Amino acid sequence: MGSNWIAQAETPGNDQGTEVYVDFTIFGQPFIGLNGGPQFPHTEAISFQIPCKDQAEIDHYWEILTADGGQESMCGWLKDKFGVSWQVISPDLGKYLGGESAEGSQAATQAMLQMKKLDLNELKRAYESAAN
Repeated sequence: MGSNWIAQAETPGNDQGTEVYVDFTIFGQPFIGLNGGPQFPHTEAISFQIPCKDQAEIDHYWEILTADGGQESMCGWLKDKFGVSWQVISPDLGKYLGGESAEGSQAATQAMLQMKKLDLNELKRAYESAAN
């Protein structure tokens, strides 16, 4: 992660010298952050989603983002040490939560509702046991 450009200015919501615009990169993805001042505090209305190719990648990002004070939540959601919300997911969720079997999808959804970090093998087991 790194910051490429920072603009400082006096605005109605910020004092002179306060960062207003920050251009940064997270895991290779460019972002722009705007500081709207105290009338626009950070909330969970802004979150990031990380689509992971497999369980190893889910585990990797989960470990990094919950380190040093991050907090686990439910269904693949967490907050990092800065309070930023992330959902660490997999495209495979569609196979289980929206699969051809309504019973399998319901079972996988119920299994997911009990999880913090997503467990793809458990979702698959729940789906397949109810779908058969």
